[in-house]
Amino acid sequence: YQQKLKLALIGQSIFGQEVYNKLRKEGHKVVGVFTVPDKNGQADPLALAAEKDGTPVFKFPRWRAKGKPIQEVVAAYKSVGAELNVLPFCTQFIPMDVIDCPKHGSIIYHPSILPRHRGASAINWTLIQGDKKAGFTIFWADDGLDTGPILLQRECDVGQNDTVDDLYNRFLFPEGIKAMVEAVHLIADGKAPRIPQPKEGATYEGIQKKENAEISWDQPAAALHNWIRGHDKVPGAWTTINGQVVTFYGSSLLDASVPAGQELTIKGASRPGLVTKNGLVIFGNDGKMVLVRNLQFEDGKMIAASKYFSADETTALELTEEEKKMAEDIRAIWKGILSNVAVIEDSTDFFKSGASSMHVVRMLEEIKQKHGGLQLQNEDVYMATKFADFIQMTVRKLRGEDKEEELAIDYVSKNINNMTVNMPYQCFINGKFINADDGKTYDTINPADGSVIASVSSASLADVDKAVAAAKEAFENGEWGRMNAREREGKKGRLMYKLADLMEEHQEELATIESIDSGAVYTLALKTHIGMSVQTFRYFAGWCDKIQASGYGATIPINQARPNHNLTFTKKEPIGVCAIIIPWNYPLMMLAWKSAACLAAGNTLVLKPAQVTPLTSLKFAELSAKAGFPKGVINILPGSGGLVGQHLSEHPDVRKVGFTGSTPTGKQIMKSAAANLKKVSLELGGKSPLIIFSDCELDRAVKMGMGAVYFNKGENCIAAGRLFVEESIHDEFVRKVVEEIKKMKIGDPLDRSTDHGPQNHKAHLEKLLQYCETGVKEGATLVYGGRQVCRPGFFMEPTVFTDVEDHMYIAQEESFGPVMVISKFKNGDVDGVLRRANATEYGLASGVFTKDINKALYISEKLEAGTVFINTYNKTDVAAPFGGFKLSGFGKDLGEEALHEYLRTKAITVEY
Repeated sequence: YQQKLKLALIGQSIFGQEVYNKLRKEGHKVVGVFTVPDKNGQADPLALAAEKDGTPVFKFPRWRAKGKPIQEVVAAYKSVGAELNVLPFCTQFIPMDVIDCPKHGSIIYHPSILPRHRGASAINWTLIQGDKKAGFTIFWADDGLDTGPILLQRECDVGQNDTVDDLYNRFLFPEGIKAMVEAVHLIADGKAPRIPQPKEGATYEGIQKKENAEISWDQPAAALHNWIRGHDKVPGAWTTINGQVVTFYGSSLLDASVPAGQELTIKGASRPGLVTKNGLVIFGNDGKMVLVRNLQFEDGKMIAASKYFSADETTALELTEEEKKMAEDIRAIWKGILSNVAVIEDSTDFFKSGASSMHVVRMLEEIKQKHGGLQLQNEDVYMATKFADFIQMTVRKLRGEDKEEELAIDYVSKNINNMTVNMPYQCFINGKFINADDGKTYDTINPADGSVIASVSSASLADVDKAVAAAKEAFENGEWGRMNAREREGKKGRLMYKLADLMEEHQEELATIESIDSGAVYTLALKTHIGMSVQTFRYFAGWCDKIQASGYGATIPINQARPNHNLTFTKKEPIGVCAIIIPWNYPLMMLAWKSAACLAAGNTLVLKPAQVTPLTSLKFAELSAKAGFPKGVINILPGSGGLVGQHLSEHPDVRKVGFTGSTPTGKQIMKSAAANLKKVSLELGGKSPLIIFSDCELDRAVKMGMGAVYFNKGENCIAAGRLFVEESIHDEFVRKVVEEIKKMKIGDPLDRSTDHGPQNHKAHLEKLLQYCETGVKEGATLVYGGRQVCRPGFFMEPTVFTDVEDHMYIAQEESFGPVMVISKFKNGDVDGVLRRANATEYGLASGVFTKDINKALYISEKLEAGTVFINTYNKTDVAAPFGGFKLSGFGKDLGEEALHEYLRTKAITVEY
């Protein structure tokens, strides 16, 4: 834009203040601010900002009297000479003499997608009527009520459990400010449209006040939920319980079996509510349920709904001298905010004394600055509005007495594998299992029979932001971050050992969940998927108190500038919030490989499991909470990789991404991570060569070669993607492999005698079948398999191809399935087979079988792969680093080297 305008801002609130600040920053001249008079001795935020800048401020209680403009007010307005009126948020009626006065007229912000929801309670009605879209309109003011031509509009999705505050804070406030500035730019450049509002779809609803916010009970659960959230926080939907008006806050639809609880009679409701451990459950006339988290009584006191029958049982705490000093500090903070109150008494009510939601944020920030170890949330203020109650609540938090007695978990339970398995299915954010912000779910499927195991929460962008914010808060200000280095290392180790013990205690349940969710054979899941996960956490738990010892105090000789003396040393530090994105082939083990090193280094994490295998990760979240990990340190978000994984990769508050998965996805993560240059480690695809010489122990090579290909149904990142067999033993090797395949039992992964389970999911099975078809079309010999097993589920026959030439698709691309790809090489052609083995863009793993140790070591030196196995395969250990070269990625999991992926080095130089 080229032009700068002279603006009059008419309105109030923090929203108005932000619009004012942004417009001035863009170079426009605000020639006057017209706002409301001071309330309880406090100026409106817009007035405060303008007065600070020396901008003329006018505080008129009204613009009209008896329906006519007040001429003195209009004259004062005209004196500033504005070219455009900007009304970001205005509760006063402005005369048309003022609206039409400037050269460019007036523009108004309205929080709905006009012509729908005209009127002062637009956001409330967006939710009350269950709209799927919310948004705002900036329009040209006319003499109607929100009827003027549209300048611009923006819209967003409405989450299933969004409240008025959610919509406002997430979208209407930040995007509205940007749009108001954009609208002024368009007007300045003469490019602003005037689009007449359509008549179709126009609605007008009245102002929602407390007296008309009573809940009508003869409605479906969804309508009850919309009514409650549409009034949350202002004016508050209410009902009568035991003769007292009770206001409901924090509702969500509850899609589960009726929970256990104590009945509570509600006036007008056909069915009593239930006070449960998670809150108050109420019922719609369709029998479906709504969960209400918080209740507020007529005296302003707010409680957790789960505490309804025990709300008055707590006794007042006797404060220590230190706590009394803290209480006086907080009293002074209250006094600074409530300047109109002469003395802050124990009975002083924060909100009844004139404070608003903006003062809540200010108060908490001032407390945090004064007492850094004290972490309070906005909700805490609403739950204890009187000063004495607030101090009691604060002291309880400081002493740790506010901790929940029990983690609230909704399970999907199944009787299977001779046990009952309890599976959490919700997002795990900041120490709590919660539904996705928009209420969306998806089904996770048992690959053994195609049945639905559970409907799992599908995390949204808002959930990613919540989880990252929780992890950041835990790292920067929480218990995890507040501990000094020595305390942290000791406590981290104890927590990780305890978590490993809990994983071991629940190993049969975890292995069963892993088996039904991923298709892993139970015996393998128990030994490898779960067993190595336990070992990994124990290994890195042992590192916790050694990181600083090995990193801190390392001195470096530097040149001295005489006569001064200098000392330089290095210090290892955690990075911060880490995003961990894992694949579906070893769900829990891949979680452990990355998370254990991340936590041992002192970071916090947000983990996204593969969309098709979320259940063991969510069970892990439950065990981590029971182990005592502080809230926010571990967060688990099931859902779409394209949505959740992408947002984590580009999130500005995430400082490190650890990813295991496909090479194309790894490349996309690298691009996204470049936005704020976050640290990245990638373990990607492979086409690992396995070279078998004629001087090997053939039976061992056959056994190990089959394991290299068929282990975990071939869904193994280091699987031998191509076998090179020396010509003289080629035919015998193939014959022996086929003989052994015929002995393999394919079937139910929970059957202890099963050797080969189903592929992980249907789409992957179809991809494997297409892979085999391509091999046949290109001229490779299909010796065995290549077909789907004729039974329910996603089973594939173990497959063998021979006569595979170097140019063929199956020679170059990874199958990630039970497909053995065999090429022969001429007797004694060591360098030739090495060239062929290295002629791949991947470099994850490799192997060689020979009795000649010199030959083996020569080949291990020449193979371009992160891991080389000699006369063995798949032999990984928690102490040995694991990772690839080339397009197989970079960075290491496991071993001491993995810690460096989650640490940063700081050099400190001292002159003395």
